[in-house]
Amino acid sequence: MVDAKKRKMGEKEALALAGQVDTIHATRGTRVITIDMKAAKPDAATLKSLLIGPSGNLRAPTLRVGRTLLVGFDEAAYRKVLAK
Repeated sequence: MVDAKKRKMGEKEALALAGQVDTIHATRGTRVITIDMKAAKPDAATLKSLLIGPSGNLRAPTLRVGRTLLVGFDEAAYRKVLAK
């Protein structure tokens, strides 16, 4: 577990984290964008738009559960991933 208040994660680290997971669920407004990292192979610009906030750091909250990354908060996505 990493406390984002004490340790910021910039673009390079966030993209490396994305490369370690199979699925990303990223919240944008009221939408949840799900990316299958094995099938989709998104480019760095796409990942950056989902992972990096206006501060230039990894968006909060971000939660890694096994090989799944949850970025932003969506109750349904959290329930789905955490129920496994």
